[in-house]
Amino acid sequence: MADAHAKHHDYHLVNPSPWPFVGSLAAFVLAVGAIMYMHGGAPWVMFIGFAGVIYTMIGWWRDVVKEAEGGDHTPVVQLHLRYGMIMFIASEVMFFVAWFWAFFDASLFSNEAAQFARVEATGGQWPPVGIETFDPWHLPLINTLILLTSGTTVTWAHHALQHGDRKGLKMGLVLTVVLGMLFTALQAYEYSHAAFGFSGSIYGATFFMATGFHGFHVIIGTVFLAVCLGRAMAGHFTPQHHFGFEAAAWYWHFVDVVWLFLFASIYVWAAGTPAAH
Repeated sequence: MADAHAKHHDYHLVNPSPWPFVGSLAAFVLAVGAIMYMHGGAPWVMFIGFAGVIYTMIGWWRDVVKEAEGGDHTPVVQLHLRYGMIMFIASEVMFFVAWFWAFFDASLFSNEAAQFARVEATGGQWPPVGIETFDPWHLPLINTLILLTSGTTVTWAHHALQHGDRKGLKMGLVLTVVLGMLFTALQAYEYSHAAFGFSGSIYGATFFMATGFHGFHVIIGTVFLAVCLGRAMAGHFTPQHHFGFEAAAWYWHFVDVVWLFLFASIYVWAAGTPAAH
């Protein structure tokens, strides 16, 4: 009877968890609060929902880390986690395809006769009449180099971990997190100096939706890597068992690739004649 509850398989059957219910409730409160705030209501309901979402994320991922460190993530479970991360990144790719589609549809067919409202809004050209774009070879190029450098530092950290170099792992993660924060700061600086706004222009709407969502993903990736840094400091991860860090590295490389497409298409290809600043 002592062996009645022994585990005779490689799969992980999770214990009952409150987080799916708490998370869905917090997301509902956040959505309702955001709608109320957008219609002139007080923002406190939205803040309560946001706090609930953050609390759920911390608690849920804390439990996942405990499962990983407790030996529940067997090779079979890790394989399925990899499949899940691949599918998640694939869904993120399609998310950005939508914004690229919106941008290219507007830019390639700015003078389409059937789109008479668009022709009137853009003046039949791209960038639209009156839009002063950024010079891609100034701050956007610097941000590109920063993000590409961060891709090399996270790869360095991964390589160091695989070879048991804990110091290299920590140093690579520190540099990657710092570079991610620097990219976000420069992106915010760029936004503050934009000669166009989000509203009133199809160029501004497509530009800020594409680059803004990318910036949001950079923030998520920076937090992801910062958590990995904290775990590395706590002695987590081994050369054989480090999927949490591997997933963060995959996500960061995805962010890098999306930015290269954004830089090449929105900043360079569709820049027109940049404004002199």
